[in-house]
Amino acid sequence: MKQDDTNSRKDNDPGSEDHLTTNQGVRINNTDDSLKVGSRGPTLMEDFHFREKMTHFDHERIPERIVHARGSAAHGVFRVYDDSMKKYTKARFLTDPSIETPVFTRFSTVVGFRGSADTVRDVRGFATKFYTVEGNYDLVGNNMPVFFIQDGIKFPDLVHAIKPEPHNEMPQASAAHDTFWDFISLMPETIHTIMWVLSDRALPRSYSMMEGFGVHTFKLINSSGEAHFVKFHWKPLAGVYSVTWDETQKIAGADPDFNRRDLWESIEMGNYPEYEFGVQIINESEEFDFAFDLLDATKLWPEELVPVKKIGKMVLNRNPDNFFAETEQVAFHPGNLVPGIDVTNDPLLQARLFSYLDTQLIRLGGPNFTEIPINRPHVDVSNNQRDGHMRQTVNKGRVSYSPNSLGDGKPMTTPKSEGGYVHYNEKVEGAKIRERSISFKDHFSQATMFYNSQTPTDKKHILEAFEFELGKVEAMAIRERMVELIANVDIDLAKEVAKRINVEYTSIGIIEKAGDADKNIKDPLAPDKKKKSVDVSPALSQENHRANSLKGRKIAVLLAEGFNDNEYKTFKKHMDTLGVKTVVISKMLGELKGNGADKVSVDKSFVTTSSVLYDGLYVPGGAAHIQALSKQGDAIHMINETYKHCKVIGLISEAVNLLGVADLSGIKESNTDGVNINMGVISLVDSKDITDFNTSFENALRRYRHWDREDYIEHVPA
Repeated sequence: MKQDDTNSRKDNDPGSEDHLTTNQGVRINNTDDSLKVGSRGPTLMEDFHFREKMTHFDHERIPERIVHARGSAAHGVFRVYDDSMKKYTKARFLTDPSIETPVFTRFSTVVGFRGSADTVRDVRGFATKFYTVEGNYDLVGNNMPVFFIQDGIKFPDLVHAIKPEPHNEMPQASAAHDTFWDFISLMPETIHTIMWVLSDRALPRSYSMMEGFGVHTFKLINSSGEAHFVKFHWKPLAGVYSVTWDETQKIAGADPDFNRRDLWESIEMGNYPEYEFGVQIINESEEFDFAFDLLDATKLWPEELVPVKKIGKMVLNRNPDNFFAETEQVAFHPGNLVPGIDVTNDPLLQARLFSYLDTQLIRLGGPNFTEIPINRPHVDVSNNQRDGHMRQTVNKGRVSYSPNSLGDGKPMTTPKSEGGYVHYNEKVEGAKIRERSISFKDHFSQATMFYNSQTPTDKKHILEAFEFELGKVEAMAIRERMVELIANVDIDLAKEVAKRINVEYTSIGIIEKAGDADKNIKDPLAPDKKKKSVDVSPALSQENHRANSLKGRKIAVLLAEGFNDNEYKTFKKHMDTLGVKTVVISKMLGELKGNGADKVSVDKSFVTTSSVLYDGLYVPGGAAHIQALSKQGDAIHMINETYKHCKVIGLISEAVNLLGVADLSGIKESNTDGVNINMGVISLVDSKDITDFNTSFENALRRYRHWDREDYIEHVPA
């Protein structure tokens, strides 16, 4: 931090502004590693540089969260399936299937301010507060299993780099700018998470259709005091799905509350989001058997090596009564633990144990934020803490200390045998040192594993994401460094990225430039192939996490006067049985009369909605109806845009003629009496096979996207 006052040191030392110092002016020789007990030990409270740096960062936004400011949440319940986890943990909510634990889950974007859009390319927060019978437990996770950095002391730097640039406060909720990629290009440990962020995982279709991960390695402690390493997972029963990049841009304009609205409306409709809770467990004796360090937050545990055991289910079944009182004021903290769960020496987790509590003190006005109803445990709270800003509890009596005799020694501590929390008795020894374990130095093998596990379509989207993000970077040196970094992941990908962003690719994964900033990239640590590892993990592809259920999907139904009543009603009834919502869209709001006696209410007009808000499109027949739609540019645009985004299109009887009006290349009209299926476009000339048509539409909807259509997209009229 540069000082401008006349008493600053720069008056006596002209070069002083070039040196990193504390706020007290003390020069710092390492701001990348926290002070630890040995290279793999816990972070020390005496690290004044870490505490000052993190405390200042924690208090930079009042009252908005610095990160995860844009969020939405829901109440629900959690229940474990059986008591099989008793061998691993004594936590009652994880071992007693008779207990239904209330929960409050908050989803969020990370980077943007509260007013940003839901659909930006970003990591998504997935934080759950369990109101257990033993006190509150918080699982503060994301929709990606890894994180950008390994040591929490770098978190302020990461967030400062990705936030809007401070001189002009732009761009909002976006990584596509110089400061972010400058930081990333100099921090090779970030590349694994970057591959996730530039994949479609960063563009979730719905909060109910994305995985959740605890990210860190924790420990489970059983009643005998034995410990096991554990990673936590949320597996959505609705499957894992994303929207396309082009859709995110348009959704941000059509409905910036897209994910928030979907969560709210789904719960109001009774279509409750459900997630299975899973654990990956590793014995302490196996800690060093893997080609990655279990304490490294930039690494995941491949499910092919450590399967996920599904142990319970969470159902989100109630919307908040008041957004501010609940969603905005809820305070999570990874240090909110219950007996049977403990932390590890993961240096990123160690930093969060300090930072989260420190943040809540300023954001929520003081130390009594736990008395806010949404944060209050569902069990009694009894201790000697008193007073403070916004204190609500009226404590009686004269005793507020321990030990005491005037209050009969109460409140008393609880023995371990009766449920008192006891930290795991782990031996820690080592020199006090700012250093990272050598086992943290492999930055590329899992990034390559993730990329190699994707489908060709997924890889194409990652390439296009790199093109967009780095194409926004103005500094050529940053673009060049990023190409060099990508080359360590996949050489062909790096070459194609280089071509698209005007970087001359002259090296093949080898950095030719000198300089300290490049040394760690030039000679990366290779994983030990004698230890457990995989080169490809099918579990990392979204295509392997599809669900049979279609609940929560929305289909746009285009109607005008004179539509075929029977075709529309039959289709709607079929969708209703699947839990799929049909939304009637027409030129104007009001009611439409079909070729029968009934009228149908219009839900949306073309002006108030967009194709990007739906999972597919359907048009019934009816001569007058189709004649009217064929003359409406908005209707034809919706068909073209739905086709462009590879979503299912259903056209029946006279509606098939709209294919010609839309001029969709690669799609042939059906000349038979049967159902014609062509790259997710379902058509039927004669409605006598309407049952087969509806079944074909359902099957195409289950595929979600018809990526084979992408080769034809360039021919679709704008």
